[in-house]
Amino acid sequence: MSSPREIRTQISSIKKIQKITGAMQNVAASKMRRAQQHMETSMPYAIKICEVVSHVAGSDNEYNHPYLQTHKQIKKAGYIVVSTDRGLCGGLNLNLFKLALEHAHKIQEEGIEVEWCLFGKKASSFFQSIMSNVVAQISSIGEKPKVADLVGSIKIMLDAYKAEQLDQLFIVHNEFINTLIQKPRITQILPLSKLNCGSNLHTSYIFEPKSADLLDTLMVRYIETQVYQAVVDNIACEQVARMLAMKNATDNSKEIIEGLQLMYNKVRQATITREISEIVGGADAV
Repeated sequence: MSSPREIRTQISSIKKIQKITGAMQNVAASKMRRAQQHMETSMPYAIKICEVVSHVAGSDNEYNHPYLQTHKQIKKAGYIVVSTDRGLCGGLNLNLFKLALEHAHKIQEEGIEVEWCLFGKKASSFFQSIMSNVVAQISSIGEKPKVADLVGSIKIMLDAYKAEQLDQLFIVHNEFINTLIQKPRITQILPLSKLNCGSNLHTSYIFEPKSADLLDTLMVRYIETQVYQAVVDNIACEQVARMLAMKNATDNSKEIIEGLQLMYNKVRQATITREISEIVGGADAV
């Protein structure tokens, strides 16, 4: 059995950890609000560019963009996996990687090869540890990413699809639903089977440059926007998950301290009782 001094030391150590987890919980709550604002701010642009792309693509029935074409035979698929740079956010990354691997294994059983494009340090370390075919990665995306930081890796995957080196492209990220629910989600980016944006643009326009040239640029911007939206969505999920994880850690530390305090009282009481018995026994002997 531990001595009272050892138990006091344990209680003191856990109280220090409790202060740290409590502070991290407050920091994550503050960052979560900023991440939600950032996510909501970027949403109108994502909706509008989808409407514009849908309208331009529908205005020229003669030009079939490569991103809208389904390849005859599916030989290779690409995955863009969006993870966090830091840990201490519960099972957020693990659940995401599990979904990605399950989906990849399912299509690999059909003889389809898989390539990975990774965003975030956790994805980089995980998929390299299992010897996956990684063709592009960004090991650090930060808390305020910019589209310019992502376009290089995205371009590698888009160029591969355009050259028919990839036949499908998926993005895997955590979807922010509310502060209690964050779900891993996998979405097919390419080929774009249908652009359903709720567009009300029915007016006919004369395009300058040609609608085909304009669509080439807009398609790339649309895909980049989709990936960027997934990244900011994942950041909001990260802060919520970390806030909840630190709250659970703080609550658990309270229970541990209460248990140790009860043990300390019992050990201290037993020690005092033993000392009194020794004094009484010595007095009787004298």
